Amino acid sequence: MDDDLSSRYEIPRTAEFLRAGAYTRVALQFPDEMLKDAASVTRALRRELASPSSGSVCGVRLFVMADTAYNSCCVDEVGASHIDAQCVVHYGHACMSTTSNLPAFFIFGKAPLDVHACACSMVECSRKSNKHILVLYGLEYAYALDDLRRTFEESCKSKCNPGVQYADVPCSVMSPSSSTVEENNCPLSSGTSSSCNRDSSTNSDLAALLKNHCSMERSSSTHKYSLGGITWNIAVQDKMEDYLIFWIGQDNSAFANIVLTFNKCEIVRYDPVENRLSTDVSQLMKVLRRRYYLVEKAKDANIIGILVGTLGVAGYLHIIEQMKELIKASGKKSYTLVMGRPNSAKLANFPECEVFVYVSCAQTALIDSKEFLAPVITPFEAVLAFGRGREWTGEYLLDFKDLITSEKQEVASATDEARFSFIKGGYVEDNSAQENIVEESETPLALVEVTEKALSIQNQYNDAILYQGKAISSIDYLKARSYRGLTGEYDDPAPDSILVGRTGRAARYNDEKLQSAQ
Repeated sequence: MDDDLSSRYEIPRTAEFLRAGAYTRVALQFPDEMLKDAASVTRALRRELASPSSGSVCGVRLFVMADTAYNSCCVDEVGASHIDAQCVVHYGHACMSTTSNLPAFFIFGKAPLDVHACACSMVECSRKSNKHILVLYGLEYAYALDDLRRTFEESCKSKCNPGVQYADVPCSVMSPSSSTVEENNCPLSSGTSSSCNRDSSTNSDLAALLKNHCSMERSSSTHKYSLGGITWNIAVQDKMEDYLIFWIGQDNSAFANIVLTFNKCEIVRYDPVENRLSTDVSQLMKVLRRRYYLVEKAKDANIIGILVGTLGVAGYLHIIEQMKELIKASGKKSYTLVMGRPNSAKLANFPECEVFVYVSCAQTALIDSKEFLAPVITPFEAVLAFGRGREWTGEYLLDFKDLITSEKQEVASATDEARFSFIKGGYVEDNSAQENIVEESETPLALVEVTEKALSIQNQYNDAILYQGKAISSIDYLKARSYRGLTGEYDDPAPDSILVGRTGRAARYNDEKLQSAQ
């Protein structure tokens, strides 16, 4: 049992990483499904660190973190800062979003995989398709990649298409300082996505591993893609649509990220639990169509809430400021809200907001807001909704770092020209609400000081209806609400006389007579 635990949670590698960095305060972050092993992992790691043969490290304190403030796939730098941690060891599924302040070491785990059955499924796809196969996978299956490659080559032989390419996992170590440099200095070309800092894990010396940071390689013959912690290269003359994507893993947020980002590609998913192939991605295509509807609905909103869904992913402050500038330039009002994991009850406290923009990591950016009072969209969808003249070409981005590098150059400004709303079925003027609002600083009570309600008037030039946004005062807005919360305002300013209440227990107060049982 101890050997299995040490293998699954990579205790020796973790101890080597901690010794290489001379860390003395370490946060161990576990998702809910792995929390049951937290105590055993901590004890095993302490024994490994105290082993004389491996060079003991004195005074290392380990802290277990669970129930993260935001999403378990992200490194919880906020929780780690509460204990003054010097680094974070992250266990389980990870989105590999770049950290802001702390170095991180990732243990992806080893989910069960029938390598032979998976290789046979790849052979079947290779025989049926004339496209090259690109094998992508969840990080929890990265450990079996070498065995899978060897088994497939033995099974395939000369009876199938040999054109199979495998994605790589660049590393399991992340350093925030150099990743910030890469994010600022590495321009993106079309067809590629940004790559956060990841070090080459081929070198067993973790001390050297922390010093040698890989950068975004540019070559005249290949394009490099990076998504969800895995990277791959394709020839410049090729397109992603020329490949059949073979995904190994569950139907989870990582797979949704792949399907939505490469929505024009043919995609096949191998389910390691049921050992079968699935080609049905229609449900995710329905999600994509609904996202387009939400973009159209967001265009008609006058008051937008910006939900902060992360405090650790590098660049989140940048994208928030970019969203504020975009919303302001489109003639609308925005408010920034920090509330942890959003739900319908929390967002219902802000009925003034007609739409919310959720800033989070790529794998948690999509929120099903069908039960919410107002829709929740991503920063990419906000760019489409609030940027004048922008159209959805089918391209879809979930990582906001791509927007920081490629979308910040031009911010559309509000104009007097009305646009046609597909939701309202008429023309809408977007800038009128901004003209009636005096610029105010963002305060905790700012939401009740502006907003709302649109007046529909008949356009004198044609038969279409022109909807014109009009802001009202906070007092009028609060008076229009049926419930305004607790208030200290009363009609009679004189205080009531003090009355003595009842005393005793609820079963029988002191002023009640005891009735004898009949």
